[in-house]
Amino acid sequence: MFWDEKIECMSKEDMEELQLKRLQDVVKTAFNEVPYYHKRYTEEEVFPEDIETLADIEKLPFTTKTDLRASYPFGLFAVPQKDIIEIHTSSGTTGKPTVSGYTEEDLDIWGELIARGFTMMGVDENDIIQNTHGYGLFTGGFGVHYGGQKIGATVVPISTGQTLRQIELMKDFQSTMLIFTPSYGLHIAEELKSMGITPDDLNLKVIGFGSESWTDEMRKQIEEKFQTPAYNIYGLTEVMGPGVAMECSEQNGLHLNEDHFYPEIIDPVTMKQLPENQSGELVLTTLTRVGMPLIRFRTRDVTKLHHEKCGCGRTLVKMDKITGRTDDMLKIKGVSVFPSQIEKALLSINGVEPHYQIILTRPDVLDQIEVKVEASPDIFFDNVKELVGIKEKLEHAIHDEIGLRVNVSLVEPKTIDRVESGKAVRVIDKRNE
Repeated sequence: MFWDEKIECMSKEDMEELQLKRLQDVVKTAFNEVPYYHKRYTEEEVFPEDIETLADIEKLPFTTKTDLRASYPFGLFAVPQKDIIEIHTSSGTTGKPTVSGYTEEDLDIWGELIARGFTMMGVDENDIIQNTHGYGLFTGGFGVHYGGQKIGATVVPISTGQTLRQIELMKDFQSTMLIFTPSYGLHIAEELKSMGITPDDLNLKVIGFGSESWTDEMRKQIEEKFQTPAYNIYGLTEVMGPGVAMECSEQNGLHLNEDHFYPEIIDPVTMKQLPENQSGELVLTTLTRVGMPLIRFRTRDVTKLHHEKCGCGRTLVKMDKITGRTDDMLKIKGVSVFPSQIEKALLSINGVEPHYQIILTRPDVLDQIEVKVEASPDIFFDNVKELVGIKEKLEHAIHDEIGLRVNVSLVEPKTIDRVESGKAVRVIDKRNE
């Protein structure tokens, strides 16, 4: 099924022609209407008329979260305040939050893109979407909500938490689609099991998840526990929210809506563009956003792009799932480590649950890594000897993955804090305490 077949199956040549026209328009708008861009481009001596080809985008400077915070709250809006009908922000846990403003047209496009992605997953007007993403300043809940309504489905806006209520509504409403963060989805599955509720007691046919990093092993666990295919949804508050890219039925990469977001992959050190199929930092330019255009925004997310006609029939550029963030990368004993690498190793071994924490300390001059992970209930309570063997397997698997020795602690089931709202806290860095 297609939501907008003409765009989703457009030739590369026609897409590039559309992108260039929209890029030229958005650069002109930003220069004329946003003081930040006018000042920055004038200082850099680059002007709208310099953008003659898509390659000319490299003439433009990057936009970063620091720039957004310096423009707090409304310094990057391109329209009068009266035309902004909705505002969302980041959490602001590391300083001033980043603000994202939307016009009526922006919200309509947002809904369209989510509807496009839901259609890829086989969702239609007959579905009941239970949305556990948070409503409020977080973009997750509202993006899913607008897309579900656009497609004509029934949306249950329960938001985060209330896990027992979530389960009650899943059964009573016979929800067919469940939206969650991976960590919260695993928590729901855990509660379902403890209540003796099996997938056969539910009516789920599809899961949409996002807002956290994850591994293939974690997706497998989610699909096994719910007996339902799970599809990745990618987005970020600064650019729009969820719906920038979404997975189709092939589940081998996300179709990025490149008619609305022009993507680049750069080397985060040299800041130069990288060729197709090479991993680096994703940079996005909004091509159709009215209220707050962003040009060459550094997402800090690590992925790669590739063009090929997908098995689903779409030609939209595909991006791999995010493997980490350039600002989440851990430097341990001089080695660059992503938490997702440790998760991959953990979940490759039977006998543990997908709940863990990485604790970094520096007792003397060298970094120490402890990985706490919950053992499966049947092993933790009944087989001490097997616990020792699993601990050794885990330590070897992590060493093979990251090249560093770690200490694995197998802990009692349900002793690592569960997060019902927001993102799970996977890393605790005590090295500077």
